[in-house]
Amino acid sequence: MREQLLLFCNWSTLGVCAALKLPQIAAVLAARSARGISLPSLLLELAGFLVFLRYQCYYEYPLLTYLEYPVLIAQDALLLLCVFHFNGNVKGAAPYLAVFVASWFVLPLQKWIIDLAMNLSTFISTASKFAQLQYLWKTRDSGAVSALTWSLASYTCATRIITTLMTTSDLTILVRFVIMLALNLWVTATVRHYRTTVVKAE
Repeated sequence: MREQLLLFCNWSTLGVCAALKLPQIAAVLAARSARGISLPSLLLELAGFLVFLRYQCYYEYPLLTYLEYPVLIAQDALLLLCVFHFNGNVKGAAPYLAVFVASWFVLPLQKWIIDLAMNLSTFISTASKFAQLQYLWKTRDSGAVSALTWSLASYTCATRIITTLMTTSDLTILVRFVIMLALNLWVTATVRHYRTTVVKAE
């Protein structure tokens, strides 16, 4: 039973993450606008994903407990390019992508660097959610933000809490997923709130 639950959580997380950002990317492409999407939030999220993946690789944790992260990073990079494209500055993405690539090689140089980066990544990921929330509160418009994407992100955090408890029991990772779950649910509720408000106003 325990093994089946672990397998279900791992594979369902991977399946959900394979399409996690697709509703958001589709919404941006359909609207031909990045309205409602916070660029700082997206950049911070991408940084958090990158650090988390590097940390898991460094400590050689089971592949199935983090296999979704390369997919998430690729989808975030695509979404980042879409945001820069619809803001009229595709070349503006190049310095950020260069920093992310360089970080991949710098992070594992010393154990203290990767450990510090992992602890900071929870704050970085938290900051990314708050940046999105702040943008929504400021504009009072969810625009092209996909509530489905944020709901799916909440699901993956919940399943990763279970898999972390059943495999590595790494407290740093566990705390990160609990915080991310709460914030993803908050963003989802905020997006739905402003979407309902706009519909009522119409």
